[in-house]
Amino acid sequence: MGTPSEHQAFWMDGRGDRERAHAGISRYSELVQEYVGAFAGVWGDVAPVAFACAAWMVATPPLADPGFVRWHRRILSAECVRNSWDGTLIARISMVSPAPAALTASRAWWQDRGWHGWPEIFGQYVEPAERELSKIPYLRPVLLVDAPLPLDDLPPAPDGPDEGLTESAHRALLVLVRELNALVEPIITQLDQIP
Repeated sequence: MGTPSEHQAFWMDGRGDRERAHAGISRYSELVQEYVGAFAGVWGDVAPVAFACAAWMVATPPLADPGFVRWHRRILSAECVRNSWDGTLIARISMVSPAPAALTASRAWWQDRGWHGWPEIFGQYVEPAERELSKIPYLRPVLLVDAPLPLDDLPPAPDGPDEGLTESAHRALLVLVRELNALVEPIITQLDQIP
């Protein structure tokens, strides 16, 4: 929960969480109580998936802004969703990517149009401004990652909102962050090596 490493995909911002807390303890705990409705329908569920997805949703934008769970500058969005086919847990992540090799091998397609890639402001990838889009073409490659996540260490859903909800939600986040890092960090490391 400290400072992220260079290629770390996800981390929990414990310091920011305490600093933004109204009661001085944990903004995430306050958000869990504020958005307790996000957990409706999961109380006592034998499968931990829906509970983990709700805990993730409350910890990330737009509900938590800035998020309690933070992510690498290449990651544009990250969701945890229940697979409607078999109830398993799926991660859906979109990431900034360099242009594919098929486009960089030759610039014939370029045709002196002055294509730009992803704009950056203070090291963060951002959408191009409308003003810039009126005169400059942009090619902003995105990788979409859809992958199953293991359920082994996820906590069971509490029986109700008074049954250790905040602690269980926090534990679910710890497991999700660990599993997402194992999944995505090798990709980020490879992408960061491409000029």
